[in-house]
Amino acid sequence: MPYLSKIALNPRRRAAVTLLSSPHRLHAALLSGLAVQPVTERVLWRLDSNTPYQAEILALTESRPSWAHLVDDAGWPGADGGAPLIADYTPLLEHLVRGREFGFRLTANPVQNVPRPSRPSEQQAARLKEGPDNDSRHRGFRVAHRTAGQQLEWLLKRCERHGFSIPDATAIPPAPGLQTDGQDLSAGPAVTIVSRDILRFRKRPDGPRITLSTVTFEGRLRVTDPDTLRTTLLGGIGPAKGYGLGMLTLAPLRTTEADHG
Repeated sequence: MPYLSKIALNPRRRAAVTLLSSPHRLHAALLSGLAVQPVTERVLWRLDSNTPYQAEILALTESRPSWAHLVDDAGWPGADGGAPLIADYTPLLEHLVRGREFGFRLTANPVQNVPRPSRPSEQQAARLKEGPDNDSRHRGFRVAHRTAGQQLEWLLKRCERHGFSIPDATAIPPAPGLQTDGQDLSAGPAVTIVSRDILRFRKRPDGPRITLSTVTFEGRLRVTDPDTLRTTLLGGIGPAKGYGLGMLTLAPLRTTEADHG
C-alpha cells in the first residue's frame, strides 16, 4: 500500500541546513525512515518549498514510513504543525478514470541523449578521454535541455506514454458584445513553468560534482490511460529520481461554482 507523506523541516537548524544542501544526503535520510533495510522499494520525493522559515518535503513510499528521526534532528519536535502528515495514497489511484482532469505539479530533469556533449560534465569528460574501443563510448551522453521552450517540449512529448494529456488552456473570453465570430480562445497547453534551477552537489567530498538542471511544471492534465498513469505516479517521470526529481502529484480541480463562490 503506497503512502504519501509531507514532512516539515526547520531550515534554521544545523541538521536541516546540512540535509537541504545536498539531495544525496536528503535522499539517504528519507530511506532511513523505512523499516525494511536495505531499501529495495521505489521512493519518490520532492522538496516542495524551501524558505528561511520552513521547508516541506513530499515523499511517496510503498510501505508506511516513520519520520521521527527527521523531526527530532531537523524538524519541529512538539510544535503545532510539526508532526509529519502520512496519508494512504490508494484512494487517489482508485479515482483515476479516463477523461477526468486534475491539477498537477512536477519537478523534473529534462534531458536528451547526444553523441557528444558540447559542454561535458566531469563524468562526461572522463568518458571522452577513454579509448575508442570502450563500449561506454557508444551509449551516447545524457545532457540537459537548457531553454524553457526545450523543457516544455520535453514534457509535452512524454505525456501520452505516461497516461495523460495536457489540454489546451482557455483564454478569458471578452466582454459580451466584443467577441467576434470564429474567435480562437485557445491559449496553448494548460501548463506553465513556475521555476527553473541548477543543482550542484557531490556524493562525497572527493567525488565528482553532480550538476542537474531542474524545472517545475504546474498545470492541468487529462487522464487518457488510468493504468499507465498509476504506474507513472508510483514510478515518476524522467531521470534523477533519487535526487528529488520526477515525482508527479495531482490535485482536484476547483469547480466553476467554487471559483465564483
